[in-house]
Amino acid sequence: MNARELIARRAAQELKDGQLVNLGFGMPTQASNYLPEGVHLMFHGENGVIGVGPRPAPSQAQADITNAGSEPVTLVPGAAIMDLCTSLGAMRSGLLDVTILGALEVDQHGNIANWAAKREGKWWPGMGGAMELCYGTRVCIATLMHADKKGNSKILKNCTLPLTGRGCVKTIITDKAVFQVGDGHLILKEHAPGVTLEEITALTDADFVVADDFHEMTF
Repeated sequence: MNARELIARRAAQELKDGQLVNLGFGMPTQASNYLPEGVHLMFHGENGVIGVGPRPAPSQAQADITNAGSEPVTLVPGAAIMDLCTSLGAMRSGLLDVTILGALEVDQHGNIANWAAKREGKWWPGMGGAMELCYGTRVCIATLMHADKKGNSKILKNCTLPLTGRGCVKTIITDKAVFQVGDGHLILKEHAPGVTLEEITALTDADFVVADDFHEMTF
């Protein structure tokens, strides 16, 4: 499988029966396609839906039924459609159990930056509802590639980009590893198939310790 699918599949393993789960833009939206067998929950889309189902066949896609990334989705029995204000209210009020967010950077303090990157001297693209999700959701899971295209770590001691949320991230899932956020450092829990501890160490700017039960991701 490719790196993006690996991250989405591993993120889906964090989800439990009966939860109400938000999926952010990008890789997180794919987690709905990889739920573990026997897990039944409801997915929330920031654009105003509770009850997001898997991606439909191309012939079954409807332009009015999409996730927050404007990708076509299905609706599960019991789904609810709402306006954006109601959806944001649910995000702020603590109703959501988990949010899985994409990230540009994360750090060892549980901070996440995912809304702004500078391009040609201007900040791009915009924050959306991620700030509400960071502060209104019980568990925040960050998903991202471990390093940028130049090989620079995106798992940092301290984020360099404007923060979306401070101290909110509990779990970090990359194409190389899974970390839990500890007290001022990360705890390395898992490595991707074929990835060594030495490779993770070389690609990680953040301080981390290796868990006693450190093991390979399984799918």
